[in-house]
Amino acid sequence: MTLATGGTPVPTTSDLASTKRCDTRKKMLVSAAEVLRERGAAGVTIDAVLARSGAPRGSVYHHFPDGRNQILTEALRYAGDSITATIEDAVDQGARVLLREYVKYWERLLTDGEFNAGCPVVAAAIGSAADDELELTSEAGIIIGRWCTALTRAFVADGFDESQAASLAVMSIAALEGAIVLCRSTRCVTPLHQVGDQLEFLIKAREFVARQSR
Repeated sequence: MTLATGGTPVPTTSDLASTKRCDTRKKMLVSAAEVLRERGAAGVTIDAVLARSGAPRGSVYHHFPDGRNQILTEALRYAGDSITATIEDAVDQGARVLLREYVKYWERLLTDGEFNAGCPVVAAAIGSAADDELELTSEAGIIIGRWCTALTRAFVADGFDESQAASLAVMSIAALEGAIVLCRSTRCVTPLHQVGDQLEFLIKAREFVARQSR
């Protein structure tokens, strides 16, 4: 499965609506992840999740006895694990191919959502200032760390040593996630394409330097 052609790593409520049987808990998680993408952690309220999912109010404490914080944390894990699994599936294709597909994937998600929704993990990482949301920030950091680890493996498979691969992975994730924010603010995918092109140029340049030093 590739990032561009595989199933959507961040499911939407419309995806679930096409399924005849969808349990209420999953629908609430997907709805919370959607709101997180659009409004950040502060925007994920119980009322917003119920309105998006269509679930009855009594289902909140049935499925999520710890309330809003539990919904937020589990929605973040659900969305983050989906993206992580998709990246993991593309690692064997190498870093350059993986990054190209990642750009295509986000181009599709951004345009499909009319630039109203970004990355749920970054939204959680930067939008969780309250004391009761610090766990969310830590969880986002763990998820992003998994993305960097997977991309590091892809760079190692392309011939980079572990240290170079880890540095390139962090830089790539940081640049692409920044580009996603810029795309939302400018309401176009140009920043994503520009960052993707520069990443590819940098990788080729690093490969050239490595070959010359052998």
